[in-house]
Amino acid sequence: MFKRIMVPVDLTHADRLAKALNVAGDLAAHYGARLIYVGVSASTPSAIAHTPKEYGEKLEVFAKAQGLAAGVEADGHPVISHDPAVDLDPALIKAVAETEADLVVMASHIPGIADHFWPSNGGTIASRAKVSVMVVR
Repeated sequence: MFKRIMVPVDLTHADRLAKALNVAGDLAAHYGARLIYVGVSASTPSAIAHTPKEYGEKLEVFAKAQGLAAGVEADGHPVISHDPAVDLDPALIKAVAETEADLVVMASHIPGIADHFWPSNGGTIASRAKVSVMVVR
């Protein structure tokens, strides 16, 4: 049913993504799908990496470890943005096409008062992507 599952990740908060990562791994193993972990980062140094190349390498290591844990093939797909906070949703929508994903599995955030003013990333991706999107809370 699914061949390529895209999983947006924020390596800074990877510890908060366990449920979504497990769901993505289980689905990939069940359907024999490939996992593609997409991370959006700035080209400037961050807490995770000093350069875009280093970020891509760290994302690839993360992806391979997740794939190994799930028993499936996995790759990293880094997206470099001038302003990830502003460009996140459009970058993820574009990554769906770039990775040829047929499913997106992503973590949700805990809803709060801000949700009354700004839409969530998961909600925006689900409403704009041309593929199925599973938001895991």
